[in-house]
Amino acid sequence: MRPTQFAADTIIALLGNQTIASLAEVMAALGAGASRRTAFRKLKDIDARTSYSHRGGYYTLDQLADFDERGLWSFAGVRFSRAGTLRATAESFVNHAEAGHFVDELDNLLGVGTEDALRKLVADERLTRHKLAGQFLYCAADRAQQTHQVRARRLLLATPGLGQPLPDADLMPEELRAAIVLFASLLDERQRRLFAGLEALKCGWGGDRRIARLLGIDPSTVASGRRQLVERDVEVDRVRRAGGGRRPTEKKRRKSSPASKP
Repeated sequence: MRPTQFAADTIIALLGNQTIASLAEVMAALGAGASRRTAFRKLKDIDARTSYSHRGGYYTLDQLADFDERGLWSFAGVRFSRAGTLRATAESFVNHAEAGHFVDELDNLLGVGTEDALRKLVADERLTRHKLAGQFLYCAADRAQQTHQVRARRLLLATPGLGQPLPDADLMPEELRAAIVLFASLLDERQRRLFAGLEALKCGWGGDRRIARLLGIDPSTVASGRRQLVERDVEVDRVRRAGGGRRPTEKKRRKSSPASKP
């Protein structure tokens, strides 16, 4: 008796119809006699993507996902990432973070609990952690990068009245957005660049584009301000670097008339 043949096309049709599917739904679509092992093999054959939420219990196809600029996508409360699993996603986000991440920050960004994944990544020496402000800051494994991240975080923690990152422009009340844009317009060139850089630091990954969009400035300007703050490359007495701006003009003195001489 020939073994039952299971077609991967049935999984593609299932996902095309409902966008995501659980393992149980995949097995049901394959038909009677389909085992978990068979389902996993067929999902691998079609390069199905596993969710990082719900313990990796849901699947989709890349062509169905609408990933945002951070590489994240959510459908019906199920979360997916371009990086793949929760552990891979957590590692990617920490490595891309200008100032590393505390657990609660990463939880908010990914919408799931990340502490266990972060601990395992540290145990596997894929990430490092440093005790700051009474909690662990998770940083890259690369020594130079982690030094940069710790320095950036210390700068943020030492900034008076730092507060939370600004919400996305689309979620911000119009009055608040208008007030922030007005405030930024009153700053000089250097102050505006550094203000934008500080807010981008607070936002983490994708902060340059997010703040640039809010303030209507170029992302490279935001990135420049961010780097200046982290590297402490700020000239206190200048708006521009030496040599920048207009050349000073010598004020001409009025010639005195003969009648005005004693």
